[in-house]
Amino acid sequence: MKVVILGISGRAGSRLRHELLQRGHQVTGIARDVGAVPAQDGLTLASADVADVERLVPLLRGHDAVISTTRFVGNDAASLIGAVKTAGVPRLLVVGGAGSLEVAPGVALVDTPEFPSAYKDEASAGRDFLNVLRGEQALDWTFLSPSALFEPGQRTGRFRIGKDSLLVDANGGSAISMEDYAIALVDELEKPQHSCQRFTVGY
Repeated sequence: MKVVILGISGRAGSRLRHELLQRGHQVTGIARDVGAVPAQDGLTLASADVADVERLVPLLRGHDAVISTTRFVGNDAASLIGAVKTAGVPRLLVVGGAGSLEVAPGVALVDTPEFPSAYKDEASAGRDFLNVLRGEQALDWTFLSPSALFEPGQRTGRFRIGKDSLLVDANGGSAISMEDYAIALVDELEKPQHSCQRFTVGY
């Protein structure tokens, strides 16, 4: 497939780049600054701000899917959805956050007293982004929330898939490596199981 990664210079974007190229997909990587992204076979790079729709739309055209890894604060969901649709790209996959996952019926992680205040704005913006997607009828979207701890680590290929509830292991931990997260997202790209849905991945 021909896939765009928005935010390719970031930590999640770089893991997704590696996973996609390893599986033989063609990747167009977009970020404000792509200077630090290494050149690779199958990879095309372009510098653009996601908020600049006029610049973005021509770069998206001709692709099978867009993967957004950008931060939610300052990223307008309706604008991005509009750009993807205008470009004629049929699928949008979004690297989500854990904050909107439920820890009890009707209780999101971001609304618990223990949730770190430093991440609250981003998590709340991620929930708002997801809610906009849930109202979208004309675009095939998927929002993949990681577990609470989402850091670079090992690529094991062993993880669990969930829906809207935070996945927790036997010791009470909630984690997924960025490498295993990339496997789960590219699996979804190749064999869609969560069309117009959010799902989550964790150990």
